[in-house]
Amino acid sequence: MSEVEAGNDPVATEVVEQPPSPQPDVPAATGNMIEARGLKKIYRMAKVEVRALDGVDLDVMPNEFLAIMGPSGSGKSTLMNLLGCLDTPTEGTYKLNGTEVSGLDDDELAAVRNREIGFVFQTFNLLARATSLHNVELPLIYSGVGGRNRHQRAMAALEKVGLADRADHRPNELSGGERQRVAVARALVNDPAIVLADEPTGTLDSKTSHEIMQLLVGLHENGQTIILVTHEDDISGYAHRGVKVLDGLIVSDERQTPRFGKD
Repeated sequence: MSEVEAGNDPVATEVVEQPPSPQPDVPAATGNMIEARGLKKIYRMAKVEVRALDGVDLDVMPNEFLAIMGPSGSGKSTLMNLLGCLDTPTEGTYKLNGTEVSGLDDDELAAVRNREIGFVFQTFNLLARATSLHNVELPLIYSGVGGRNRHQRAMAALEKVGLADRADHRPNELSGGERQRVAVARALVNDPAIVLADEPTGTLDSKTSHEIMQLLVGLHENGQTIILVTHEDDISGYAHRGVKVLDGLIVSDERQTPRFGKD
């Protein structure tokens, strides 16, 4: 993912202030935040068929802190892409916050991503020439939020992650941990149903990794639903539930007592 890609939608590549796109009707959420049934993702290359996911069932309740784990090639990244509405399954159904999203087109998926999901990535994905404030504002631009309201909400999100005093700084003026905090603020600014964190500490040292994970723990304790994708056992230890993926299947799904909590 390039640094020039913008906003809370990792597919978007332009920043154009415009009215919000039409969005699919969203029924009131009841019960599970996520209901996935029989998810399959099959890639066909010439005569070779690769089953990246081979029939996954997964439920996620509101305010869960879930870690999805697995080695490279296990299918966890494919599962993350489907849960994040970055891709659609070959087979199966996926309901997010009461909306069946597995059959939506690209524009509808983009609207769902911007409304329902806050993304935090390993490489931050911040605009290099934009300030922290403007980086956090980007999802609101895509949502059609007006300037004054957008500024206030972005500042509130930066305050939540302890970076209000760095609002005018660009990414090259920030430490790695500060850049990831800006990314977390951007993920939160649209008040998403889910924060999806993909290897959020992968480029950070152990002390900074702990600080970022403590931030996610605090968000969870304040009611945020968090899905963490990681291959690191110590990072998965912050979650309250662990799902292990291997060969395109969920091989274990267990509640766990977090090994690490708030300091």
